[in-house]
Amino acid sequence: MNSPFTRRDPGLRRHDLAFLSPAAWPAVLERHRDVAAEPMLAGWVERGWPLIARRMAPGDEMGDAAGVPLGLPLPPAQGKRRLAFVVPAEAIVSTSPPPTMEAAMEAAPASWRPTMDRLVGIAAACGGEARLYGSLAWRLLTGLDYLTARSDLDMLLPLPARHDVRCLTDTIAALERAAPINLDGELVRSDGAGVNWRELHEGAAQVLVKTAGEAVLLDTADFLGQ
Repeated sequence: MNSPFTRRDPGLRRHDLAFLSPAAWPAVLERHRDVAAEPMLAGWVERGWPLIARRMAPGDEMGDAAGVPLGLPLPPAQGKRRLAFVVPAEAIVSTSPPPTMEAAMEAAPASWRPTMDRLVGIAAACGGEARLYGSLAWRLLTGLDYLTARSDLDMLLPLPARHDVRCLTDTIAALERAAPINLDGELVRSDGAGVNWRELHEGAAQVLVKTAGEAVLLDTADFLGQ
């Protein structure tokens, strides 16, 4: 999958986290004066809080320098804005995949935990880990109150090695019917490409495949490698 806005980055995949050097953060904010006045940003990196990988967009170029497109969502109390940054690759001191669902148990509302526990088991049966993005992930990462009464559980589940996708999505759908929250998220291949689980559950002939570089429609069979 090639894109005119291919990322230039240190191997980040979609939803990966990037931790920046506090020494580099003031220069990043200086380059993004349209958002630099947000009160929470001044100490964001100093607190050890990450930014998140996103796709390159028109206007993200940094001239001759290589830039990495990152994002940062503010909590609902601060307007729930999604802030976009392009940072020099050398400003990134470490990266990590999104947090595991198991690690987020204590940060989740008690009513969510039985559903999350089931999803951890489902992912393990598929040969991988259940991971999180969205409101609960940011609550875990920062301690700030990102959750609202309308929050979903945003999940990333591994695509089964045998591609028994129908059985998997039927299981997720049944779990959602009994759950106190909506289950949003993706089934993710080993290469990081993901598709919303509902599209696969509905049996669509084509699905929207999202990667670090682009979002494209593909035949479902091609996504599944069938």
